[in-house]
Amino acid sequence: MKLHELSPAPGSRKKSVRVGRGLGSGLGKTSGRGQKGQNSRSGGGTRPGFEGGQRPLYLRLPKRGFYNKFGKDFVAINVSALNAFSDGETADPAAFIERGLIKNLRDGVRILGDGELNRALTVKAMGFSQSAREKIEAAGGKVEVI
Repeated sequence: MKLHELSPAPGSRKKSVRVGRGLGSGLGKTSGRGQKGQNSRSGGGTRPGFEGGQRPLYLRLPKRGFYNKFGKDFVAINVSALNAFSDGETADPAAFIERGLIKNLRDGVRILGDGELNRALTVKAMGFSQSAREKIEAAGGKVEVI
């Protein structure tokens, strides 16, 4: 097979229909848009969700939920992820970013107790779950709340 012998798979390249190219083409004059009206105009048509002036569904449904603008958004790290550090090291938010455990701090880091820890570390974070605190101390480490 040579470069000049290559061709696309049959049926994969369909010619686009050219509209407004004379009466003989079948799509001349009004180009398949019909006579007059909103949809015949350039830029015509309605926005998505428009129901002809009737109250749209997305406005008829009740609002749900609550957003607390004072709420804190913590990044969660499990105890098992702390095995990325070596014995005696200090694990703090800057070190978590450096090791790739988290991408950004948001409002702080909270350590959760899923998994096992085999290293004695000093862990500094904004919050700890009770089980995480127990696992870190059981492994011979220290917990510091920032």
